Amino acid sequence: MNMASSFNGWLCLSIAILFGVLGTSALKLSHGLTKIKPVLCLSVFYSISFTALTFAMKYIELSVVYAIWSGVGTALVAFIGILHFKESVSVKKIGFLTLIIVGVIGIHLADGLA
Repeated sequence: MNMASSFNGWLCLSIAILFGVLGTSALKLSHGLTKIKPVLCLSVFYSISFTALTFAMKYIELSVVYAIWSGVGTALVAFIGILHFKESVSVKKIGFLTLIIVGVIGIHLADGLA
């Protein structure tokens, strides 16, 4: 894979993560799909996320794309929940979020070492 293809893959994956996190945040703001603006936003955001995810898979292996998308997205959503939605935080929660991030880094490194 050339450098431009690699860059395109990571750019698409970054866009997929960003819009996936925005979609999940809009889901929370929709209050059980009862508020129309957040419902419309989550539909647009998830559509962009899945489209970008599809393009990322053209350049990066499925297992790497999905692990990074879900792991980084989960960690970001958890931090948004703590900071913006005032969700509970504990040493255990931070520890397990750290494990997710370490796992994502490990998967990426393992791909590069193979």
